[in-house]
Amino acid sequence: MGKTIAEKILSAKSGADAHAGDIVVAKVDLAFVQDTTGPLTVRQFRAARFKKLADSMKAAVFLDHSAPSQSREMSNDHTLLREFARETGAMLSDVGDGVCHQIVAESLAKPGDLIVGSDSHTVTAGALGAFACGMGSSDVAVVFGLGRTWFRVPESFHIVVSGKFNTGVMAKDLVLALIGQIGADGATYKSLEFSGSGLSNLTVSDRLTIANMAVEAGAKVGLFPADELTQRYLVEQGRGRDYHPVAADSDAVYERTVKIDLGKLEPMVSRPHTVDNTVLAKTLAGTKIEQVLIGTCTNGRLDDIKIAAQMLKGKKRHPNTRLVVTPASRQILLAATRAGYIETLIEAGAAIMPPGCGACLGLHQGVIGDGEACLSTANRNFKGRMGSPEGFVYLSSPATAAASAIRGVITDPRELL
Repeated sequence: MGKTIAEKILSAKSGADAHAGDIVVAKVDLAFVQDTTGPLTVRQFRAARFKKLADSMKAAVFLDHSAPSQSREMSNDHTLLREFARETGAMLSDVGDGVCHQIVAESLAKPGDLIVGSDSHTVTAGALGAFACGMGSSDVAVVFGLGRTWFRVPESFHIVVSGKFNTGVMAKDLVLALIGQIGADGATYKSLEFSGSGLSNLTVSDRLTIANMAVEAGAKVGLFPADELTQRYLVEQGRGRDYHPVAADSDAVYERTVKIDLGKLEPMVSRPHTVDNTVLAKTLAGTKIEQVLIGTCTNGRLDDIKIAAQMLKGKKRHPNTRLVVTPASRQILLAATRAGYIETLIEAGAAIMPPGCGACLGLHQGVIGDGEACLSTANRNFKGRMGSPEGFVYLSSPATAAASAIRGVITDPRELL
């Protein structure tokens, strides 16, 4: 019987013949924390009397969620994490470097890796064919010390993709449509595994967006095969040696199959206050929004900033709608600056934030007020997500967000393209 990607990776990392439902103890290749979850990890690591990091893996610390720090307390946590990195030799990604998930994709994740992070969107690295998932802070503390942890091998959903996107439709629309179809808990502890002829039309940037939101359907991981596009991306990042092909067997067993024709998708929006509360963007036409956020680990990549700049070139944001742009990494900010996208967005009235999580989690750099609505390219729209329990968060693609920033109301981007 053939194996899924999840079964293959967990078999390789555990040394067992792993199948869905099995419990395995597996070696971890990369473990990381960020600045809102990392302080607890460090304290638990010390409380467990670990003296050093496991030699068998890489460890990283990211200061990205509140970067630059917005409070004395957070600054003290940053100090704690910097000291931990110096003491243990963990990689430190400091303020302004970018979001942990983007930097993991750019610099650390390899096809076939087993990655854990104290953040639910660790699943992003599944775009490169890595089994990557979030864990609690205490769990990651143990991984830091031992270099391994246990897993229940997940059952898998087979997401078969065909066709190509029409103008104005993006990867975010695909994943919102998928979550709307299967539900916010419809894939709880499953592996969402993507295949099909349409994968050749999904860039690595697209795949990162989709894998990032697998957890919003409850999934343990979202996995893409490592193919020629993966190899090209790694070569572009100067990491060509990290590539090796990863794919499911042709006779792998799946719990469920979902087929998606990219050519039949339309721009989507998630309404407050759940991600699976999805509708076509055109059905919300005219809905007033006070803020647009373009960025985050979901849609803060160069392709996302490019489409926003193309739509806003020569135009201005609506006078009653703020536009906040947060690139996902320093590398992306530099590339967008060199390409002229940042200048275009500033001329259009955007506020450019430093690379990081920014307004996404409602700490700073774009907190919304009571009664205000924000159209965001982030991955969550829970009540209070962006700082106000009386606010409203809608989710969309960068194209829909840019079109809506111009008009001040939710707008189907195809009207402006």
